[in-house]
Amino acid sequence: MADLHLSQSIFILLLPFTIIFIFKSIFSASFTKSSNNFPPKSYPFIGSLFSILRNRNRFIQWTSDVVNNTPTKTVILRRPLGALRVITANPAVVRHILKTNFHLYPKGATAIHNAFDLLGDGIFNVDGDRWKLQRQVSSHEFNTRSLRHFVEHVVEVELNDRLVPIFSASAATGTAVLDFQDILQRFAFDNICQIAFGYDPAYLLPSLPEAIFATAFEEAVMIITGRIRSNLPLIWKLKRLLDVGSEKRLRIAVGVVREFANKLTKEKKQELEQKSSIDSVDLLSRFLSRGHSDETFVSDIVINFILAGRDTTSAALTWFFWLLYKNPRIENEILKEIKLKPENLIYDEVKDMVYTHASLCESMRLYPPVAVDGKEAADDDVLPDGTVVKKGYPVSYHVYAMGRLEELWGSDWAEFRPERWLEKDTSGRWVFKPRDVYEYPVFQAGPRVCLGKEMAFLQMKRVVAGVLRRFRVVPAMDDSVDPVYVVYFTAKMKGGFPVRIEDRGEING
Repeated sequence: MADLHLSQSIFILLLPFTIIFIFKSIFSASFTKSSNNFPPKSYPFIGSLFSILRNRNRFIQWTSDVVNNTPTKTVILRRPLGALRVITANPAVVRHILKTNFHLYPKGATAIHNAFDLLGDGIFNVDGDRWKLQRQVSSHEFNTRSLRHFVEHVVEVELNDRLVPIFSASAATGTAVLDFQDILQRFAFDNICQIAFGYDPAYLLPSLPEAIFATAFEEAVMIITGRIRSNLPLIWKLKRLLDVGSEKRLRIAVGVVREFANKLTKEKKQELEQKSSIDSVDLLSRFLSRGHSDETFVSDIVINFILAGRDTTSAALTWFFWLLYKNPRIENEILKEIKLKPENLIYDEVKDMVYTHASLCESMRLYPPVAVDGKEAADDDVLPDGTVVKKGYPVSYHVYAMGRLEELWGSDWAEFRPERWLEKDTSGRWVFKPRDVYEYPVFQAGPRVCLGKEMAFLQMKRVVAGVLRRFRVVPAMDDSVDPVYVVYFTAKMKGGFPVRIEDRGEING
């Protein structure tokens, strides 16, 4: 009997070490396997956690490889505790979820819950009738000529009065290193705040100041991104319940953003009541002047547009200028196009920058500002490639992976080649040749296609022309090392983009 108790005691003592040994063996085997084994190995209870952990620092690149090495270009990624996620790079499936069966693939309760603290009931965080109402209101405003002129004015002032002087001062030193990504983010933040609120945060100044609103917004976005990526959502929910760690910081950051947005909304309402019409043409003024007086509703809409416009154009331009440096032939072609334009471009002249437009599209094919976007199945369904989807499944379309599909872009898909977007007319001039939006869903597609697409291209082409006309942007890093593409809500260049600015001189004439 004593021997039996001794054996039981030894077993109990050794059991934890045995479990650890078994998991370590599985873990080691998983981590030593080639990353080219598709689909990732899945285990009971934990799913493909080991593969997910191994690739946590290159999740977008890894999942891109996974879907593009699958015959259907669609995979089901199994996560811990039985959670599943459908990921696709199949254009037929993208069309199915964004258009054909749009009603079956809303944003979904999980995604809405994850981002509600910051985005509330704004247009990017609602479904159904709430979304339809905001879409209708916003679509009308985005299609007005007066808003377009306002955007042109805001971009022009920010470019000439802030961005160019900072670059000129940097070029004059000959040695100064700037974080080009940070500069572009500040530029975009000033722009979108003025367009959305009619408020200038003055984030892009020579001193590169801290701005409380901008810092709080960034903090909130980073933490909510962590929520979305979490393999064990119970952890962040527990932290929120206890008001500790990242969830406490999120509460504080969102409080700053909300207080600021509500303050501006109240001031605009008071101005409207006193004047019966508002002189400014920012989005907040437009919504209020059309009778949308609920402060929370209007603040939610405007905060959502700040999120959409804050980092997307800066992310696209960061990678674009790096690709130009690596491809001087393309930079020269763009310079030729800029040389034919006046310095102060108006809308029609910007619109006519065909080669620049194609180059931006090509850059976003390789480095999309939003790498992956997702929906949630509202009911059981079967995708065009035969994948069975159950109600509640998250379904994501992988924009980054789609830009790397040989079936769509040819064997030279890895090459930065704007000409794939162009063809010549009978007079020999370049004409832009758009791709099917379900093969290139960089601006989403279907009923929820990006309302700000035209505004984004206007801003990007003005920046490209304004910067390249005067300066060379030269990376201040080892040419043999490519920057790392990392993704939060939008894509960024890991660690920033250090550059030196060289004075090119005027290229007109």
